[in-house]
Amino acid sequence: MKEIKIIKRYQNRKLYDTHESSYVTLDEIAKMIKGGEDLRVIDNKTKNDITAATLTQLLYESERKAKTQPSVELLKEVIRHGDGSFSGYIQTRLPNSEANGFDQHSLQDAEASMAARIPALNQ
Repeated sequence: MKEIKIIKRYQNRKLYDTHESSYVTLDEIAKMIKGGEDLRVIDNKTKNDITAATLTQLLYESERKAKTQPSVELLKEVIRHGDGSFSGYIQTRLPNSEANGFDQHSLQDAEASMAARIPALNQ
């Protein structure tokens, strides 16, 4: 069984890898995830699991830095459906995804499915 790496987020917004005993960046967290590592981000003060919020921030920063931006039509589609969030949109568009938790789908499967259903992604 793979060990879950714990990343602590401090009040100054710094991220600390407790396994490596060093500070990390969002880019380094992305590399960890791409490398197959399982991790959790915990707010050091409240002890709340903030993994989802941190990964959402990582995705936002990646989009902001990307050379190509998502189409305006795709963004409007996301806002119009679900609850206006990507997760709400995906939950309404990808049926049978293990209660929409994506346990049975890899991210590539989800992307392929979305691309097939949304013409804006195929441009």
